[in-house]
Parts: sequence; C-alpha cells; structure tokens
Amino acid sequence: MKAASGLVLGAALLALSVQARAEETATYTTRNLTVETALKAAQAALKKCRDSGWQAAVAVVDRSGAVQVLLRDRYAGAHTPRTASGKAWTAVSFRSNTGALVDLTQPGKAQSGVRNLPDVVILGGGMMIEGGGQMLGAIGVSGAPGGDADEACAKAGIAAIQESIEF
Repeated sequence: MKAASGLVLGAALLALSVQARAEETATYTTRNLTVETALKAAQAALKKCRDSGWQAAVAVVDRSGAVQVLLRDRYAGAHTPRTASGKAWTAVSFRSNTGALVDLTQPGKAQSGVRNLPDVVILGGGMMIEGGGQMLGAIGVSGAPGGDADEACAKAGIAAIQESIEF
C-alpha cells in the first residue's frame, strides 16, 4: 500500500514539474529591427538604385509584415510603394526571398495557387532580413528594371545593417 501511494505521489510531482516547465515556456522573446535600423537599410537600398540610375521604392517590414519604413524616389512609378511593400510582406510571410518563389509558383506547379492569395507579390526583390539566427523582417524594392535589379538594391540595404544585427 505504501509503495502504491509513493507511486501516486511521484506521478503527481512529475505532473506538477511538467506543468511548471510548460508555464515557463508559455511565452518567447523575439528580436525586432528598430525604426532607425530599418530606415538605414531602406536608405542604402534606395542609394544603390539611384547610383544605378533607377527610380524605385523601398519598404522594410518587421517580422510580422507590418511596414516600418517606406521610401519612394521622386520619379518612381505610382505602383512601386505598394509593390515594394507587397514583396517585403511576401518574403516575411513565406520566410523566403521572393525571387526563389517565382519558379515554385509558376502555373501548373503544385504551389501556383499562392499567386492568387491576397497581398502576395511574387516578383524578385523581396528579401528576408536575418541576424543572429533569427528572421527580423524583410526588405522589398520595386522600380528597378527587373527582379534581379530590385534584389541587388535590397541586398545593398541588408549589407548596410548586417554587422549591427548579427550580435
């Protein structure tokens, strides 16, 4: 009888211990870009586009896809702010650079339906911003002549902040 009650007590203590550990991990900590860091990335991307002779818009979104910074050069097309924001949102949402999604979502492919989802922009130029092993947000560029050129500007934006987000 004593052995059985000892087992019950042991099981109860184990259950409490598991519950206590579960409560300890009921939340988690995330890192987010400061608006100053997001602005620095956007300005560097816009500078790369300008230096290349392209008028563009640049958006930086946080890890949840909310726009932190949006810059539009004076002669960039009216569509570019929305497209840049959409590229950045798509990169964060799918945790993938948008250029990598272009081929995966072509008509006839298993993931082609992704292109029909609201707010998704499947064009090159949306890139994840990662630092210290975490996704911190994304940058999207629109207005350069093609997705590869948009991506080159986005890479310049990420390079401008990479050292400060790696810690």
